[in-house]
Amino acid sequence: MATSSNLGFPRIGAKRELKWAVEAYWAGKIDEPELQQRAAAIRRSHWKLQRKAGIAHIPSNDFSFYDQVLDTSVMVGAVPERYDAPEGQVSLDTYFAMGRGRTATEERPGVSAMEMTKWFDTNYHYIVPEVNKNQVFSLRSTKPVDEFLEAKALGIHTRPVLVGPVTYLLLSKSDDPSFDPLLLLEGLVDVYENILKRLAEAGAEWVQMDEPALSLTLSDKQRSAFGRAYARLVAAVPGLKILAAVYFGDLRQNTKAALAMSVQGLHVDLARGRADLENILAKLGEGVSLSLGLVDGRNIWKTDLEEAIATARRASSVLGNDRILIAPSCSLLHSPVDLDNETRLDEEMKSWLAFAKQKVDEVATITSALNGESARVANALAANAAAMASRRTSTRIHNPVVKERSAAVTPLMAQRTSPYPERRKAQQQVLRLPAYPTTTIGSFPQTPEIRKARARRNRRGAATGGGGGAATAANSPRQSTSSSSARRSSAPSASRSRQVWTCSSTASRNATTWSSTSASSWKATSPRPTAGCRATAPAPSSLPSSTATSTDPPP
Repeated sequence: MATSSNLGFPRIGAKRELKWAVEAYWAGKIDEPELQQRAAAIRRSHWKLQRKAGIAHIPSNDFSFYDQVLDTSVMVGAVPERYDAPEGQVSLDTYFAMGRGRTATEERPGVSAMEMTKWFDTNYHYIVPEVNKNQVFSLRSTKPVDEFLEAKALGIHTRPVLVGPVTYLLLSKSDDPSFDPLLLLEGLVDVYENILKRLAEAGAEWVQMDEPALSLTLSDKQRSAFGRAYARLVAAVPGLKILAAVYFGDLRQNTKAALAMSVQGLHVDLARGRADLENILAKLGEGVSLSLGLVDGRNIWKTDLEEAIATARRASSVLGNDRILIAPSCSLLHSPVDLDNETRLDEEMKSWLAFAKQKVDEVATITSALNGESARVANALAANAAAMASRRTSTRIHNPVVKERSAAVTPLMAQRTSPYPERRKAQQQVLRLPAYPTTTIGSFPQTPEIRKARARRNRRGAATGGGGGAATAANSPRQSTSSSSARRSSAPSASRSRQVWTCSSTASRNATTWSSTSASSWKATSPRPTAGCRATAPAPSSLPSSTATSTDPPP
């Protein structure tokens, strides 16, 4: 029998319960026990939702107050000295100080936050681990075990999720640019062995190790690290099954390294890397399970179930159902939570959509169909086929007027008929733009004035029946409490002042990275295996006011 599984569920809550709870804690309106109680309620709700949908491998430790990489830094004891954290379990206040910084008080000095950057090519963020050549890792948090036992007490057997050790080090930084964090792998794996042994003792059967770095362009040295790490982990806990999850891209030249890991299961992202499937099916090790990421975890659209089932059957014809897991392409963290809450969408548009709750239903439906239970899910399959047909033919998407105008475009229309100075003059007469027009791409800084303006708008919307209502699919709330807007709204401004931002154009290891040092000076810097923007250093106070520095990352 094929197995239904999920890689992660949005932690924010269907009505953003986590956001309100965390911000209330930051504001001193609730204490830590109350925050923990609210978090437990969110986890309990999500576990039960997935069990009801028919998911067999339900994730745990996918919940976070901030982000999963910061959670890992705390777990392995990678807490920079400036936070002055005592030995033993890392406190929640230290955890938030690492993510947000801390304002100075009479009792203790202020401290800057750790660097924040984009989680691969998503619009989510993570806190960049800080390591050095003298780094000593130690187990400082048992959160993965605690949440596994929490679900077990509810009668729900989960599959704990951990950020894999190699990806963790590849996303880390050192104050010494010449130091390679991968040199710390052996010591880090010691801590992972410890936590895996504890999970096995607690009764875990599978553990999911997220290694999305395998979708990046890697060196031979980096690829070899995966084999070394997982050979040790599998040998250390022989009774525990490990699923290595790769997502956000295809394996490409990393296929050999991924297949060489001595794990019991491999997850592949078939929304991004479907071309890899045949090669993987041909070379997957004997007895290794394959998790098929057939439901796109990064969009809001329904899955074409007919196509997904056909792909699953192709994999099953080679491996057999018993070695197949059906899953989303990646964690559903990046999806809105529940389409049922969108009460203002018209039925046609709504029929095309699937949020996290609906996506786990899709996973269960594909699994049932693969297991020969098509009659049980016949209604779901029929509704999906109708939605796919509707979207393929709807005039909301396929406008014949636009098609006719596009077909009438000639090569001559693509040529300029006047020089730029003339066009600029004509444009200025119409648009009347200032000398240096700017846009508000991204989020406004959350100043008191903007907060008041938003509140006034929401009150007007509530009074008139427009605006301020439930978020639609096109305007869904960010779900990570480490999103740039949530971070700016409450973080001490002093800890984020005047930083130089470094932006990488792609997730490739070979990408060129540029650092803004002044309005007219740019320099290339060494890239890191991740995309997005990051604060690299405090900007000198002597920089002119036009210098490209900001308390916010550039769009």
